[in-house]
Amino acid sequence: MTDPRRNQVGPVLECSETGKAVLAAIRRLNPETSVEERGSYLRVLVPRRCVVTREAIESFLGRPFRLPQDLEILMPSFKGMLDLTENEAAWSFKESP
Repeated sequence: MTDPRRNQVGPVLECSETGKAVLAAIRRLNPETSVEERGSYLRVLVPRRCVVTREAIESFLGRPFRLPQDLEILMPSFKGMLDLTENEAAWSFKESP
């Protein structure tokens, strides 16, 4: 039996004001988001592809947010392949050959 979490991807975020703003932006852009609260960290999981934009984060944060710099500071870990630009972060699942 295949583990249903196997194809889920996303960041682990520190549980701070900024981390919660990133989580809110992820939830807005990814309706199937699930979150596991781990005390000082939040494990964010989305099936196959998780995306967040700088614009969405800034709308919740109420101030500028620099990608990738600000995300790297509050993301100690992640699951999946990560692609970063100045405007977007995307975690994706890739099947093993």
